[in-house]
Amino acid sequence: MKQGFDVKICSLCSDFLGTIEQIEVESYPILDQSTKIKKETFLKVCQEYQPDSIICSEPIAVIAANTFGKKKKISVVYDITEWYPSISMLQNYGFLMKMIHGIKFFLIQLYVGFLSTHFIFGEETKKFPLAYFFPFKKKIILPYYPDERFISENMKKLEANQITLCFTGMLSEDKGVGNFFKAIEVLRKRRSDLNIKILIIGSARTEEDEIYFADQLARSSVKNIDIRTPTSFENFTKTFAEADICFDLREFNFENHHSLPIKLFYYMGTGKPIIYSGLKGIRKHMNVSGFGFLVGPKNSSSIADCIEKYLDDPQLYNQHAVTARKEFLQKYNWKVISDSFVIFIKNSLPKS
Repeated sequence: MKQGFDVKICSLCSDFLGTIEQIEVESYPILDQSTKIKKETFLKVCQEYQPDSIICSEPIAVIAANTFGKKKKISVVYDITEWYPSISMLQNYGFLMKMIHGIKFFLIQLYVGFLSTHFIFGEETKKFPLAYFFPFKKKIILPYYPDERFISENMKKLEANQITLCFTGMLSEDKGVGNFFKAIEVLRKRRSDLNIKILIIGSARTEEDEIYFADQLARSSVKNIDIRTPTSFENFTKTFAEADICFDLREFNFENHHSLPIKLFYYMGTGKPIIYSGLKGIRKHMNVSGFGFLVGPKNSSSIADCIEKYLDDPQLYNQHAVTARKEFLQKYNWKVISDSFVIFIKNSLPKS
């Protein structure tokens, strides 16, 4: 809006029609409807709004935008923020059907890459396969840095003989909640007199995840556990204000390894030291040694060592907290990259 654009957002995940911060929002709760209905809905919105550029986050949106673009010359910008197909899309199939659907979804991804005119990649490691199959299409790397106005700074100083350890996100095995609990058990055995509080903000995706998480809770020797449901991103950082260290110990599968978790930047913005799985997506993008540690998610002993480094050296903890906040303000917030996004979209517009 500040750049003189008229902007409209269309979503298929909720029922809403109105204006938020001068941006039109038209949303329908039809995620479970057929592909045909979804495409027709997107087309209806496009025909009424008559955009010059459409930024799409899903293949079906690209297909609808391309259909609209046959009647009016527009740019179709495909914003690739998630793997397609993702592991969750295939997890309910048997081995053979997993292979068949994986190939099918991969071909769909190539098709929408062909239909798109421009690419936005959320991280360097998500450039495959589209940047390689379509090397001459204009592209930009645009990470998921949050806007500073949605971050509540909450730097802490460690108190003697107590610590609050925080996990947020999906409460599943592949996202590392079990690794989190196992590392805490090692720490508990080493320091039986340490007052440990566990703060968990998240939810289980499936019944299987619920059973897995319940088992982790039952096994935990730490009973001071505060579990909170997910909240809106505007209030997310307020929910873990009392945390001392924030964790993400997701497994080293292909999808996780090539991801750059957005939570990392929220943790940094609040001034929380982090202990993260040593994902390729993180290592290729940034150096976290000034405000945390990258670890093997299953190496509980090493993770406990990292926590003890903070316990034994409060000055190191304070230094990491200050550096996390400083790096967020200087390098990893939306203001830093917003101009490059605006220029990219301006350049994508069809020339009159």
